Amino acid sequence: MAVQLPTPEQVRAAADEVGLSLTDADVESYIGLMKASVEAYNVVDRMPDCLPEVKYPRTPGRFPSPEENTHNAWYVKTSIRGAAEGPLVGKKIGIKDNAMVAGVPMMNGNSILEGYVPEIDATVVTRLLDAGVEIVGKTHCESYCLSGSSHTGAKGPVHNPYKRGYSAGGSSSGSGVVVALGEADMALGGDQGGSIRIPACWCGIYGMKPTHGLVPYTGIMPIEIFLDHIGPMTASVADNALMLEVIAGVDGYDPRQYSPKVDKYSEALGVGARGMKIALVQEGFGRLESEKAVDEKVRQGAEIFRRLGATVEEVSIPMHLAGAAIWTPIGVEGIAGTMMFGDGYGLSRQDLYVTSMIDKLHGWTLRANELSETAKIWTTFGVYARKYHGTHYYGKAVNVSRRLREAYDAVLRKYDLLLMPTLPMKPQPLPPADTTREEYFQRATEMIGNTCPFDVTHHPAMSVPCGMIDGLPTALMLIAKHWDESTIYKAAHAFEQSGDWRKM
Repeated sequence: MAVQLPTPEQVRAAADEVGLSLTDADVESYIGLMKASVEAYNVVDRMPDCLPEVKYPRTPGRFPSPEENTHNAWYVKTSIRGAAEGPLVGKKIGIKDNAMVAGVPMMNGNSILEGYVPEIDATVVTRLLDAGVEIVGKTHCESYCLSGSSHTGAKGPVHNPYKRGYSAGGSSSGSGVVVALGEADMALGGDQGGSIRIPACWCGIYGMKPTHGLVPYTGIMPIEIFLDHIGPMTASVADNALMLEVIAGVDGYDPRQYSPKVDKYSEALGVGARGMKIALVQEGFGRLESEKAVDEKVRQGAEIFRRLGATVEEVSIPMHLAGAAIWTPIGVEGIAGTMMFGDGYGLSRQDLYVTSMIDKLHGWTLRANELSETAKIWTTFGVYARKYHGTHYYGKAVNVSRRLREAYDAVLRKYDLLLMPTLPMKPQPLPPADTTREEYFQRATEMIGNTCPFDVTHHPAMSVPCGMIDGLPTALMLIAKHWDESTIYKAAHAFEQSGDWRKM
């Protein structure tokens, strides 16, 4: 049997954990009353699981040599060909290594998961293959995706495509790099605090965080259900819009999906920006961590929109500055409760539970020293908060996030888009291997102030490259109403067509 009747010692240990004081007679009684539950568990164990079919043949791929992986962006190289016909035929794609590709190794940036091989494709992977892509590899990501820089992965740092020794951004670090280097036409990224938009900004590509729930997260290792987003990272706006068309829509599994409104995003291309109203958000500029050169580049980008016929006006949204604080209890307690102690899933939701990954993650406390410093710190603080405050601050932060959402929506009722720097700074040097814990943590988190608020308010947001500073990319961010990705694509495409962003 898979589940055994507990011993008296195991019952006592479990009782101690929930605060019960049991006599010997109580223990004996508990064991007797648990027999029916054990039998039920084993009935379930004998049943075949109910997982989606894998549609396309593949091999496990191979681990690339350093010579063919100059920026350490690839985890596994593959060649998995999808349908012979479809809107993405001929496109080569990299899959962030937090997403399942059946039969191909997955480690999500951490050695605890290393050796795991999923038996299903994530919904978005199936949809991409159905559209005709070739999956050319799994891309490195940050350790359990808990970093906005690119230095925390177990396989070493990922280097910026424009300057080795500098951050590529995270957590979808490898995805940003392989697209920027032309080693893939497009890549899949994930975003809980900015992890699509951060590497898109620092790698000089286009990264869209869609409205929460527009794209199914099924088959992707969660961090926190309230924050989990998945979306396209591409070298062009047209590819980005087309990729989102392919992966958007309900899949029948993901509880994050609540009546998503899907559009023909590619139809927004070529319309132009004339007549659009864009709000330049003052609080996105001049932050404590902001670099003047970045703010200036983004303001120059706003001037380009004016030349394209858009109305651009400055607005103030003071609550934007509280966005990172609101994000923190949701992110930190979600990391501890869902991803860590919930074995990647947690409970109480309709979902596709990939039990093989649950099994691989369970017992991680025996290997906790292998976690990144960001994971150690946030998990420890999440446990502390839960022990002394329950879920009070998680719940209050979710409640307050509605007020933050309304602050953005109030402006979006008058304007088509919000505009601000994606990140307040240009790419930073990768910290050395012997760096202090303080610098390690700072480099992982210092850039998320403008990106993470939109993970809690769930607005779509896209990073659009708008210039170079000291040979490194920077970008502006466009934010729209919920389900209004098409308006972002309309503006982003007009901006892209206005000139070479590297010369702006």
